[in-house]
Amino acid sequence: MSELTPLMRQYSEIKSNHPDSILFFRLGDFYEMFGEDAVIASRTLQIALTTRDRGKEAPVPMCGVPYFTADTYIAKMIKAGYKVALCEQVEDPREAKGIVKREVVNVFTPGTFSPEDPRENNYIMSFFLKENLIGIAVADITTGEFLVYESIEDLRDEISRFEPKEILLPLSLKNNPLAADNLDGFYLTPYDDLHFDYLESYRALLKHFRVASLDGYGCEGMVVAVSAAGALINYLENNQKGNLSFKKINVLRRASCMFLDAATLRNLEITKNVRDGDRDGSLLGILDETITPMGGRLLRSWLHRPLIELNEIKLRQDAIDILLDNKRYSKLRGLLKGISDIERLASRISFGSANARDLLSLKASLKIVPEIKQLLALHSDNLLCDLNRQIDEFFDAVNLIESAIADNPPISLKDGGLIKTGFNRDVDELRQISGSARDFIAAIEAKERQRTGINSLKVGYNRVFGYYIEITKANLSQVPADYIRKQTLAGGERFITPELKEYEAKVLGAEDRLKNLEYEIFQEVRLKISGETERLQRAALAIATLDALSSLAHVAEKYNYARPLVDDGDTIHITEGRHPVLERMHLGERFVPNNALLDSGDNNILVITGPNMAGKSTYMRQIALIVLMAQIGSFVPAENARVGYVDRIYTRIGASDVITKGQSTFMVEMTETANILNNATERSLIILDEVGRGTSTFDGISIAWAVAEYIARQIKARTLFATHYHELTELALVLNGVKNFNIAVKEWGDEIIFLRKIEEGPTNKSYGIQVARLAGLPEDILERAKEILYNLERAELNELGAPKIAYSPQAADKSRSFGTGFRKSQLDLFTTQADPVIKELLGLDILNLTPIEALNKLYEMRRKLSDKPK
Repeated sequence: MSELTPLMRQYSEIKSNHPDSILFFRLGDFYEMFGEDAVIASRTLQIALTTRDRGKEAPVPMCGVPYFTADTYIAKMIKAGYKVALCEQVEDPREAKGIVKREVVNVFTPGTFSPEDPRENNYIMSFFLKENLIGIAVADITTGEFLVYESIEDLRDEISRFEPKEILLPLSLKNNPLAADNLDGFYLTPYDDLHFDYLESYRALLKHFRVASLDGYGCEGMVVAVSAAGALINYLENNQKGNLSFKKINVLRRASCMFLDAATLRNLEITKNVRDGDRDGSLLGILDETITPMGGRLLRSWLHRPLIELNEIKLRQDAIDILLDNKRYSKLRGLLKGISDIERLASRISFGSANARDLLSLKASLKIVPEIKQLLALHSDNLLCDLNRQIDEFFDAVNLIESAIADNPPISLKDGGLIKTGFNRDVDELRQISGSARDFIAAIEAKERQRTGINSLKVGYNRVFGYYIEITKANLSQVPADYIRKQTLAGGERFITPELKEYEAKVLGAEDRLKNLEYEIFQEVRLKISGETERLQRAALAIATLDALSSLAHVAEKYNYARPLVDDGDTIHITEGRHPVLERMHLGERFVPNNALLDSGDNNILVITGPNMAGKSTYMRQIALIVLMAQIGSFVPAENARVGYVDRIYTRIGASDVITKGQSTFMVEMTETANILNNATERSLIILDEVGRGTSTFDGISIAWAVAEYIARQIKARTLFATHYHELTELALVLNGVKNFNIAVKEWGDEIIFLRKIEEGPTNKSYGIQVARLAGLPEDILERAKEILYNLERAELNELGAPKIAYSPQAADKSRSFGTGFRKSQLDLFTTQADPVIKELLGLDILNLTPIEALNKLYEMRRKLSDKPK
């Protein structure tokens, strides 16, 4: 250290306190990086790598970026997975005695830097584990949101709800298998366990929010949540040097909203598609036509956490109805176009990082607020009236910014030009002195030309030498004796005079004083506005809610959505329902609407069969999406809809493996299925697509049958069960509440036409060979497959003519076996003791039919007998 220059010694001392960060070290107009930091930064930022102390044996690598473009470079470093410590000059270089004092004023991490997409929150999450309970704290320093809650759910699901850019965890959990299995792919920051201590965390929260207890926030006694929250506050205060805009703790009540697990968010493509992770092709991509970034963020959070409270759902629906009346939403959207991101502006102002242009953006937004309030001045008591009451008009703040801040200020706060003329007398006087320099230069230039007789004489200025008189070589013999030589040039020389030097001191002193004074006044104005942070955040949330509601109203009218009835019944009844995303995509064919009826009685489990590509998954997903849309308060793509609210939506769709955890596609499938069976309730909606397909046929059928039995007997959740195992259609004969449906197709020789229409009854084949033909399999393979299929289908019945799958060895105990009841019903149906009318309809060749063919005959019989006396 003793061999280093004073500057590099200062750099090394500061760097030693931030070993895990890339240090952006301010030197004049640049942020410089040295050593290994420079090597990493030059490679990541694609900038030139040079060296310092080139003459020495071991020159130090270095690179740098201009200070005024630093945000762009910091964003690139963050995106590449690095932390950035921003080191600033904290004293005026002209007043420094020796090396200018420097300090790290901010540490940027993925969770503390403004995101690239303003419509996304930039969440940082902290969690703490105690036995089977997870304490969670989530914050967004760009908006001032601070959320805490406790959960017994899977950690990965909790993370998926917020998609945090950074996760803070106790250092002791860094290598814990439970945490490691759920944290793969996220930016992790292990933090000393001491900061997660309950008492330490409790004290940190009391100190930050300046309260005597946490009772007022509703989190008193939430030990694991408080532990996570206190650690997060401590971490953010250290990184942001105490400049945080959190004004309160919001406690998330699990009973107030529907939590969606990671599988459901992925399978239903709620906020991103499964193809490339983009929002296009997702439900959010269809519903989000918000005007403001804060409205877009709020709508996104609604989709992640749909409502369960029926009154809150109705309030949103009523608001959408009012906005649709006379297209009030259109007028509101017109006003919202002039609204900036008040939420983030308020946070930056409170944070102390807002510039003059930010204040002007806030002023322009707040000037529109009275018009919004006038539009919402409704007589009835509703959500819109309540939102109106939450929006203040901020006349004082608008007037202060209007009178104080210049109309076109620079981005930099240290270069002057911030304060409007007329706001401060001292600023006006200094500005007059500083502004007279041009006239003075012209006057002194004319006077000196006349005095010396040198017509080419020029008076100029630069930042290095100040004011000077420049004379060409040809006229140097005419230079007066009182001129003082300052600089020699190739074509002449520069001089100063006592008069010029005296004026320079006066003008330059005035300019410096003016810049400093303007900066001081701006800070005072910003501080006054920051006193309105809570009111601004409350108004921002209300305006964001109006934006989200107006977006839903706009989409409802644009796409012909209907208002659903959401109640506490058990019926989900959808008429002419449509998939909200697929109907908007140009897929080369018209989207075919379908009906759906689910309840806790006769329509508890719908077993859906049909060929691949026919639309089974689309049908199931659209029902789930319509339910979800209804429970965020949105109108839905259907002619009519009644939704008995659901507490959770569970999905098991598709095939994927997790190689890093050694999990096969079947293991992932079974894990997801287990999660559903262990957590679903009677009020849940379950979507199961091809359960059991990842293993052998017999194993798969057995598991799928048992899963369906368990749901019907134990859980009784409303369930859609798509399958290619036609054996499962026989569940309808042995389980109450199970019905068969199929996606209709039309055969044309060896070709099939997808009709996309759901109809009651099982299908009698999967049409897999026809789909294989569409995929281009060779004809020889297709013909051989037909032969093998015929042989397999002949072996479906046992020696009694009943489906083999339905047999149970517990035949003597009907109360313990659905299989027994089924077997008896099959024997009754397939013997000569059957009803003579049924025998007449089915014919005497019943024993030669496969079970699927028999079931189809049974459905046909029902239709024929529907108009006859019982």
